[in-house]
Amino acid sequence: MPNLIPYLCLFFAALLVTILTTPLARAIAVRCGAVDYPNARRINKRPIPRMGGIAIFLGIVAAFVVQYVGTMNFGWPVVLVPSPKLDVNYGMLVAAFVVIFSTGLLDDRFSLSPRQKLLGQVLAALIAVAGGLVIGDISNPFVPGGFIQLGWVAYPVTVVYLVAYTNIINLIDGLDGLAAGISAIASFTMFVLSVWAGRLDAAALSIAVAGASLGFLRYNFHPASVFMGDSGALTLGFALGTVSLLSVTRFAGLTTIIVPLVIAAVPIIDTFSAIVRRLRGHVSISHADRGHIHHRLIDEGYDQRQAVLLMYGWTALLCVGSLVMTQVETVPRIVIFCGLLLISMAFARHLHLFEPVLLHHYNPKTGADELVGPDDAAFEEEAEKVHHHWGEGER
Repeated sequence: MPNLIPYLCLFFAALLVTILTTPLARAIAVRCGAVDYPNARRINKRPIPRMGGIAIFLGIVAAFVVQYVGTMNFGWPVVLVPSPKLDVNYGMLVAAFVVIFSTGLLDDRFSLSPRQKLLGQVLAALIAVAGGLVIGDISNPFVPGGFIQLGWVAYPVTVVYLVAYTNIINLIDGLDGLAAGISAIASFTMFVLSVWAGRLDAAALSIAVAGASLGFLRYNFHPASVFMGDSGALTLGFALGTVSLLSVTRFAGLTTIIVPLVIAAVPIIDTFSAIVRRLRGHVSISHADRGHIHHRLIDEGYDQRQAVLLMYGWTALLCVGSLVMTQVETVPRIVIFCGLLLISMAFARHLHLFEPVLLHHYNPKTGADELVGPDDAAFEEEAEKVHHHWGEGER
């Protein structure tokens, strides 16, 4: 049984510093004009500052300051020791975190273009990969004792993986407390997995993320007085992706590669369904809409708190399932995975997550090609065309 006192200290350091610095982050956001104003797509009904990620970042930094003090003065174990399969330069990993946080901070302040924001994310991922954070060889399920060697392909695959993981938290950040709560649940689950695996670096980072996420919820749960913004969402997503590479996927088994995806399945489903419904509606993938899980739940009649708690429960179910998957034999592992998949897909189908909510419509009066939503009279007509088109394609 590992000594959990150092981890408790890291957790409470991140928690308390985030709680104490969130008012400061809110004040900075107001002073910089980084404020979300109500509009047709947003849920908030009043202006809310959006630089809460400053407090989240400071909370994570504080946890590692405490870790350093504990290691130097109280005999705590050294956590910055990479897996035997990795040769991680932790200085470059810190630089990657600074880049991803700075990218989010600049977006909160200046509203970067999608291309500029993606460039910052790719740069952060490239720095991490250059520092040794790379997906290793994968065990071959068809050849006992065999491995699939990725070679140089591992480098671009890892960059894509980190960028994707970074964005799934950002894309689900649509209700008060939603992204922070899901990050807390996911990071705590990854902490348990990291402790079981004996990966101290991943355990320290994940428990710090859990503390910072919960600390931010003090101000972000409905009714929120501050949003985390991209400075928070990108940092949390990048941190979770990093933990999954440091710990869970290091076993290189097929199941342990899937586990981080199961843990983050709710935002992954939300992101995947957004891509599908925009493709079905012939709308740009980057075009925001009101078809995300939280929008659908609000349309179903849930209030903000109920919708968020329901998504917490869904995430917790997936996380418990992922923990059990790592402790059982192959057959029950497959059964659990399939059960979680079926439950999630049934929920997604019930919420019509893959149905387009933005469609092109030719306006005969103006001669213009317009985007229409469910509140527009022409939407039902265009939706019928889409259903007919996809129905013909299926046959």
